[in-house]
Amino acid sequence: MKTQFRNGRMKLSQCLKLAGILFAMVFLASGCALTKDYVVLSYDPQTNVEKIKEADTVKVKVEISDVRAIKDKVSSKKNSYGMEMAPIIAQNDVADTLKKAIEVELKNRGFDLGEGLVLVFAELSKYYNDFKTGFWSGRAVAEVVMNVQVKKPDKTILYSKMIAGENSHTVQLASGKNAKITLDGALRDAISKLFNDTSFVDSLFKASKNQ
Repeated sequence: MKTQFRNGRMKLSQCLKLAGILFAMVFLASGCALTKDYVVLSYDPQTNVEKIKEADTVKVKVEISDVRAIKDKVSSKKNSYGMEMAPIIAQNDVADTLKKAIEVELKNRGFDLGEGLVLVFAELSKYYNDFKTGFWSGRAVAEVVMNVQVKKPDKTILYSKMIAGENSHTVQLASGKNAKITLDGALRDAISKLFNDTSFVDSLFKASKNQ
């Protein structure tokens, strides 16, 4: 009786392992793991944003420095062993996407954009999605990391902070479509953290008034 029970447990364990392996193969290999995928990254502005009093008196310019080693690759497909396969490439300029995201939030709050005296400088160091395998399902995990500074006309830094936006969700396919969803979510999280930081907004006014 004990032998039958032990054999039954072994068979169940083997079946579960086999199911996990089969899922990993479907999750990672289905979808042409050897074929490049392409995405167009985007940003959805925050809703119900109110104008900030006297923000229109502050002229702001946004500059981005992309220090990532590879500029267009934003994710990668993987094989059943977790090894990277075909890259997932951003068809649009990643740094420009970040720049426009910051600009639209400044504009929606009433700040004057253009060749202003106040500089918002962001150094982009990470914009990447990583697919992780699980037993029954996988996850797409993305992160956007940037160091943001606010500078006066004389280059004095009034604000400097590392901002990290994150996003993840359960997926069935390691595809460009799923990578885009997570990357766009990570960008929204990063921008939200930046503009919810009152010291960031305050520094814009301080930089403008201390010329």
